[in-house]
Amino acid sequence: MRSLRRQTRSLLRARYILSAVVFLVIAGAGWIVVTGLFARTELLAAQRSLETLRHSVTGAAGRNAAGAGTMDAEAAMSSAAGHAAQAHRLTTGPAWYLFAQAPVLGGPASTVRGAADVADRLTHDVLPPLVRIASEHAGDRRKRGLESLLSALQGQAPALERAARAAAESRADVGGLPRATWLPAVDHVRTRLAELLDRTVPVTADASMAARVLPQMMGEESPRRYFVVVQNTAEARGTGGMPGAFAVVTADRGRLDFETFGNDDRVSGANPTVDLGAEFAARYASAEPTRYWANSNMSPHFPYAARIWSATWRQRSGERVDGVVALDPTTLGRLLRATGPGRLPDGTPLTADNALDLTERTGYARYSDDARRKAFLLEVARTAATTLADSLGDPRRLPRLVKAAYGDAAAGRLKVWSARENEQRILSTRPLSGTFPETTDPFAGLVVNNAAGGKLDYYLERELSWLPGRCTPQGRLVTARIDLTNRAPASGLPAYVTQRGDRPRHPTRPGDNRLLVSYYASAGAQLTQATLDGQGITVGVGKERGHPVYTLDLELPARRTRTWTLQLLEPASDRAPVLWRQPLVTPLRVHVRPSPVCDGGERRSVAQ
Repeated sequence: MRSLRRQTRSLLRARYILSAVVFLVIAGAGWIVVTGLFARTELLAAQRSLETLRHSVTGAAGRNAAGAGTMDAEAAMSSAAGHAAQAHRLTTGPAWYLFAQAPVLGGPASTVRGAADVADRLTHDVLPPLVRIASEHAGDRRKRGLESLLSALQGQAPALERAARAAAESRADVGGLPRATWLPAVDHVRTRLAELLDRTVPVTADASMAARVLPQMMGEESPRRYFVVVQNTAEARGTGGMPGAFAVVTADRGRLDFETFGNDDRVSGANPTVDLGAEFAARYASAEPTRYWANSNMSPHFPYAARIWSATWRQRSGERVDGVVALDPTTLGRLLRATGPGRLPDGTPLTADNALDLTERTGYARYSDDARRKAFLLEVARTAATTLADSLGDPRRLPRLVKAAYGDAAAGRLKVWSARENEQRILSTRPLSGTFPETTDPFAGLVVNNAAGGKLDYYLERELSWLPGRCTPQGRLVTARIDLTNRAPASGLPAYVTQRGDRPRHPTRPGDNRLLVSYYASAGAQLTQATLDGQGITVGVGKERGHPVYTLDLELPARRTRTWTLQLLEPASDRAPVLWRQPLVTPLRVHVRPSPVCDGGERRSVAQ
């Protein structure tokens, strides 16, 4: 009897314990659901505030009211930080930790918890130094233009370095969160946060780089001298276009003084000794890039061209330069949109809308005489330089100018090289340097060099399709399809534009073009087949900066499209390729098909 009573009491205690556990589980689940809904609301509110912040900072460049952008940005930053902190508080504690560990059911909790933590770090550790610099210098008449901005960058350098590191870590953390759970609303929050970080990480990295090197490079400690080259993208070269007009400029505490302007006549006859390594020599020595100015930048790796240009100027002038800058007429146009128009000596306005057209199309029709045309292009360069230099000290125009320059650097149209190794080492990590990437990730790069000697690449259109196929024991099959179209008109072009300096032995018509087309594949790739318009062909094979390079000498008749297809066997990966986009008049169109899974990994596109 006594034993029965003991068993009964044990059963009752077990029932109470089980009931308590069930109650705690239900209560905990209820707590997760309720706080999760609140946290999601806070995260979405934080994202809206961050979008407002972006518009406030970038829009402040276009407003004249001093301080308006600062107040808007500060309010948006404070709002985003408050919402993110509240979301983080709501998703901490034992209940959230335990529920996030649960198989399947814990996926949404893990995502919300991780997203709240990242959002809190983003608004407290990453964005504040960027916002302080951007908002404080937007439209404030009390600031001293570029000199003040450089000083602010230098002062914020440690904070920007920490911000860049925190942003990269945050993106990695979001990448490790569940991509697809059973709750689509939570997946949407993660996706939006990942997109925000994909935009934020490059900006913080570039800002950190600028704070570390830009003040010194702009003469904060002592004057610096730079060789500035305008690339003519109507005649394609590896870094963009054939080097044309140039200037020598001195930077002294953010002020620019353009000392000398010249063109290829000024540097003809130079042939400096520049050792760029055996790989460069094997690929480009036959073009004599140090002897012929027009061939000096056939490689897409800008530091090669910069070193040749720097050595060329030293041999011709006896002057050392501290670095080299390259830009193209598209960049000039965008900078003029920020600064306002200039006026040429003959009264012709130089504007954002006509800079490219004047330098790469109508200028050839206006002047049939070579000397007069070159003089005209030098006047364009002088006018643009004067307009730019005057704008650097104007705190109202400076934010727009910085934004335009940053966009062109990201697009590869504005490039900078420093002769000082410590500065170049920092620059080389960012797109501004024009460094051709050495990477073991999947890679696709299309580079065109004009071989006809005319100016028909103004009418060139390029399209690259990267099509991954199935995996084999040897690697992944990849098809790279390149479509090149010559849109040159049937008549009306000046002879200088359509000339064939290559003197072809076969019949040609005005407007027909010739290109050296190079495809840079993934490291370790092997070419299995190449076709041109469906017919099998052989191509040149080389190597540059770790990438196999396949080159085709292509005749491209006017108003024709030709298709070059390469079948490749590449190392197995399901990542999308790093893309190299050579900046020409018409931007490259790219199509990347998602990769079927080979051996796991993350599927993320990276554009250079």
